Amino acid sequence: MKKLSSNEQEETLDTLFEGRLKILQKKSGYRFSIDALLLSHFTELRPKDRVLDLGTGCGIIPLILIFRHKVGAVIGVEIQPSLADLARRNAALNHLSSHIEIWEEDLKTLKRESLGDTFDVILSNPPYRQVGAGRINPRLEKALARHEIKATLNDILQVAHHLLKEKGRLNMIYPASRAADLIQEMRKSPLEPKRLQFIHSHQKDEARLMLVEATKGGQAQIKVLPPLFLYESPGQYTPAAQKIFR
Repeated sequence: MKKLSSNEQEETLDTLFEGRLKILQKKSGYRFSIDALLLSHFTELRPKDRVLDLGTGCGIIPLILIFRHKVGAVIGVEIQPSLADLARRNAALNHLSSHIEIWEEDLKTLKRESLGDTFDVILSNPPYRQVGAGRINPRLEKALARHEIKATLNDILQVAHHLLKEKGRLNMIYPASRAADLIQEMRKSPLEPKRLQFIHSHQKDEARLMLVEATKGGQAQIKVLPPLFLYESPGQYTPAAQKIFR
């Protein structure tokens, strides 16, 4: 009988899109959520776009983007060594190492001059909670993913503005309750919100999340898309949600 390594004992192997994508995740550390699928689906890409994912975690967003959009390459930035290693292994597991590059570093230290070129599209599924807002998880991976410990909203917006080409796009998912904060801070950066969609659990529920695309150097006009409802009954996804998950 094969003896499992310590990594294998601490990880799960999950799948997406009817088993066509395989994802290793920590059993008790940070695990990706529905947010990553929503953001990847919302993002519009062209085949030659140069794409950067800030805070890539286990590499879930680069995996979905390559699978869904057939874009040439995606770079993921991750500050936590354990997650950066997991992201590289997930790229290899899906035979996408030649398309996905993982940089293990603090996103705040990224220098435009050393990157060779700027980016057409940047994505971020950032920590939502401000430090001091709610209990901080004792597990470091989860704490860094949920709270603005290593990177604040301002940090992410400033880095995105610095690294985007003129007319480049930033795509983010964020709590709907912080919509005013996000739009105000985007305009300060300056990044102009151009597309917006609210996400609701059920039709009668208030919006829980929002998806926003902002453009560097864009004009002040925003397109509000129809809302997305995730469930039509408890445990039953709506057809629109099912389309995303397939």
